[in-house]
Amino acid sequence: MYNNKKVIVVMPAYNAAKTLHRTYDEVMAQGVVDLVVVVDDGSQDDTVSVARTLPQTIVHVHEKNRGYGANQKSCYRLALEAGGDIIIMIHPDYQYTPMLIPAMASMIGNGLYQCVLGSRILGGYALEGGMPVWKYVANRALTLVENILLGAKLSEYHTGYRAFSGELIRQLPLVENSDDFVFDNQMLAQILWFNYLVAEISCPTKYFAEASSINLRRSIKYGFGCLGTGLAFRLARWNIIKSRKFPVKN
Repeated sequence: MYNNKKVIVVMPAYNAAKTLHRTYDEVMAQGVVDLVVVVDDGSQDDTVSVARTLPQTIVHVHEKNRGYGANQKSCYRLALEAGGDIIIMIHPDYQYTPMLIPAMASMIGNGLYQCVLGSRILGGYALEGGMPVWKYVANRALTLVENILLGAKLSEYHTGYRAFSGELIRQLPLVENSDDFVFDNQMLAQILWFNYLVAEISCPTKYFAEASSINLRRSIKYGFGCLGTGLAFRLARWNIIKSRKFPVKN
């Protein structure tokens, strides 16, 4: 609990058997997390077996791979059903440090923000942490264009470390979003669409063999998806198109 609010960590998992337990241990060591939700998206390793050994954990299994976005949809649905007031998404591949969970929970729990991102770019340590140069360049270029289209000033849109209030998640039309990787980007765009402030906190990251990553082809597809999201947001804001992802506010 934090400030009498239930803190739930969600982990969208795919082939994370080698790092899941280590990530979980550090998550629970922070002392504020009440429950962990692990959603396995058709892993081909022992992720499910490892997850079922973890106490204070709900394990949900997609029998076949449905995509990263579909995984997150299940994560947030289960977290809300379990009464989550503060919901923090962290990848179970140990790329992001769980030590920031108390800080992120406090920013949500004290009512300062409804959304907090763990940014790999703030602080300037992304390349030192092992981020490939091509990913860094693509990240910066996409972020620049998205800030223009979405009217924001974020340091990055592509982090897998995010905290939300349960109240915020209930308002977002997440079901309209992609089941693929661009889900993350669409969710942030929806948060900005509803005029919520987004906070960022500098987050050191690690890149190593077991850390999850998408290949160049899927990265290119993701990039075009992000640009499409930003363009749809801008056109909807100008009332040129109507989009169920960005509904007219009453």
